[in-house]
Amino acid sequence: MATESLKMLKKCFGESTLSRTQVFEWHKAFSEGREVVENLPHASRPSTSVNDDNIEKVQEIVLENRRVGIREIAQALNISYGLTQHILANLLGIKRVAARLVPIDLNFLQKRRRAEIVKEMRANVADDSTFIKRVITGDETVYEYDIETAQQFSEWRVKNEPKQKKTLENRSKIKVMLIVFFDYRDVVHHEFVPKG
Repeated sequence: MATESLKMLKKCFGESTLSRTQVFEWHKAFSEGREVVENLPHASRPSTSVNDDNIEKVQEIVLENRRVGIREIAQALNISYGLTQHILANLLGIKRVAARLVPIDLNFLQKRRRAEIVKEMRANVADDSTFIKRVITGDETVYEYDIETAQQFSEWRVKNEPKQKKTLENRSKIKVMLIVFFDYRDVVHHEFVPKG
């Protein structure tokens, strides 16, 4: 009987049991000879938006800009928000992951490790090489509070892909950007960027 089946299911699965109506429907279907639990073919209209072409386009958009939103993807491909979400989560297996906030200051161990790496790199370049002497690198420092939250900084990531790191910023009264270029000896050029 269907009621006995329902009792057995509740005893086995507790709160995770199907509803009474669903149990009775399944019981009736199996009593009438059904043998499979998978969905049977039906006459409803197939989804035309979930196709290989759209899946590939969604993948290209995400690879181009990992911070793109679902709405933007849906509008670009002229498909629904729900289908876009289905393609991202179920077919491509990616999800939106917020950045992990890390302190901006390095501790003494991190500083020492970076110095060791530089020494190793310099040791690997031949003494007579002018390669290191020709390298100029640049960096910029912003003395401004970053109002972008970790959630706003989130990106699409595949399962088990490491989270992006975002530095924790402190409020500062000075609001200016400094661009610095330096070579292996000293600062080559520095410039305060005008406001705006």
